[in-house]
Amino acid sequence: MAEKHILLVTFPAQGHINPSLQFAKRLAKHALIKVTVLTSASATARMSHTLSPSFHSLIDVVSFSTAFDLSTQEDFPKFFLDLSQHGIKAVEDAVAAKRAEGRPYTRIVYNLLVPWAGRVARRLGVPFTLLWIQPAALFSVYFHYYSKKFNPSDEMIELPGLPRLRRGDLPSFFLETNPSAYNLVIPTLIDNFEILDGEDERATVVVNTFDALEAEALRDLDKYRMLAIGPLIPSAFLDGADQSDSSFGGDLIQKIDDCIQFLDSSERESVIYVAFGSYSELPRLQTEAIAEALVMIRRPFLWVMRDSEEREKLSCKEELVKRGRVVNWCNQVEVLSHRSVGCFVTHCGWNSTLESLAVGVPVVALPQWTDQGTNAKLVEDLWGCGVRAAKGEIVESDEIVRCLEMVMDGGDESRKMRENAKKWRDLAREAVNDGGTSQVNLGIFLDQIVGGG
Repeated sequence: MAEKHILLVTFPAQGHINPSLQFAKRLAKHALIKVTVLTSASATARMSHTLSPSFHSLIDVVSFSTAFDLSTQEDFPKFFLDLSQHGIKAVEDAVAAKRAEGRPYTRIVYNLLVPWAGRVARRLGVPFTLLWIQPAALFSVYFHYYSKKFNPSDEMIELPGLPRLRRGDLPSFFLETNPSAYNLVIPTLIDNFEILDGEDERATVVVNTFDALEAEALRDLDKYRMLAIGPLIPSAFLDGADQSDSSFGGDLIQKIDDCIQFLDSSERESVIYVAFGSYSELPRLQTEAIAEALVMIRRPFLWVMRDSEEREKLSCKEELVKRGRVVNWCNQVEVLSHRSVGCFVTHCGWNSTLESLAVGVPVVALPQWTDQGTNAKLVEDLWGCGVRAAKGEIVESDEIVRCLEMVMDGGDESRKMRENAKKWRDLAREAVNDGGTSQVNLGIFLDQIVGGG
């Protein structure tokens, strides 16, 4: 049987690149599947130092030039329009080139902020699939908004398959506090549903989650064929089937410090790990409050702070460095998997949330924007493996300490959160093992491709 070739198009941000690369690896391990990942040249230039030779033996990474770089561009709407214009041309050229070679793309896979890749695929007659890299619950929220089933201004929102949501639990793009620069995000996400609904047959959506975690949300979305194929994290930290798969391989930020020796020297479940992703920029007062809390709680910590200048400005810098380590970047899933980590202070982006679930570490959630508030709601109220700090423009140090103690003090609430975290870890591993739901769903998707469906 002839080899099938997939073009996977990803938005050039770390939170989109990581699950896309991991999904590409899983697909490419099939003997009849070849995968090419397409994103902007500004991203691939920074990824080049972390993509291993073994990765390149499985997957091709190609790029297209843009006038603006997400990491330096302050005008988000201008960047977004520029990306779509150049991206559309890149997909068209890639499809034309493969057809000219007599080896056309069998399918185009794209993630949620590049729906234009799906529109190009339909126009060119190439089958396509949406890779949803947020929880199924968020797909449900956006779908029901698209279907006019709720008004974001309602104080309480009840949707099938989800816990009751307050207005403040919705993604930040729905809220009045959303900066106008991001007003285009909701229409972009809604565009995904218009593309899916234009298909003659029931469209397939692959989701970075697993059935046991979001059974109700997945079941409610029967208009589409929802295939939960997650968690999309490196095998070495999940099922252990491939120990060489120990990183996503596409870091846009180069780590300078090695923190594993520090973790090795710490007691089991004693270290507080603090990280807020690759994109979130905390207000100065919030950074100060976190630093004060880490000094007050008197426990070892590892804090990822990308801005070295911000680090130097901290008023309690000297006290801080006596108790823990502050680094610019790390292999997060490796850190979370370490025996010494007992708590994760996180913005609750979906990748970070799913990684904590997959390795069984409870969290203290300090959501900032986008999907993070909804994820924090699920972590606390649905999955019971963490606590969300009280809402406010700035979460004060006393509140952060309260939450940290709740997770770390070994009391009844702490034990319950740890039990739940480890339950989800076990179910995540079960899902990706042979015969598990995520493995079965991945097989269904691969059968669609290999069988031409």
